[in-house]
Amino acid sequence: MLRPIFPSGAASRITSAWCSCAAQKRYYHDNVLDHFKNPRNAGKLDKKDPSVGTAVVGKASCGDVVQLQVKIEDGVVQDAKFKTFGCGSAIASSSLATEMIKGKTQKEASELKNTDISGYLKLPPVKIHCSLLVEEAVHAALADYERKRSSLKGAEEATVV
Repeated sequence: MLRPIFPSGAASRITSAWCSCAAQKRYYHDNVLDHFKNPRNAGKLDKKDPSVGTAVVGKASCGDVVQLQVKIEDGVVQDAKFKTFGCGSAIASSSLATEMIKGKTQKEASELKNTDISGYLKLPPVKIHCSLLVEEAVHAALADYERKRSSLKGAEEATVV
């Protein structure tokens, strides 16, 4: 004969408590939902293009990976694209960041902070890491562009001599 492991009525109280918690929805700010449902600048640029800087940050084992690319001409971010593997907050953060840096000078784009992203999206504290990851991706893509530009300058100077 099977005996219940809970005192009389306890199982039903536990089940109903669990169900009410499971039924609660996680609410995101409308700005997150907008950028998640309608991501801007999703895609990729040609990483062989010398005017394109590329960064891949995060770890798939942790759940979030962001590839972010910037196309810079005359010191201005002409285009930005992203591909993000992660939660809705990571996708929304990537989408917003690309919008925020397009049309900015390299210096202005490099001043983008995660607080700019998380503040606009109204991210809860548990999701701040998403905006930090995207900030890191923007800075790394700009740095990659600079490395490419420096190596091209060095190659041009070597050919002139």
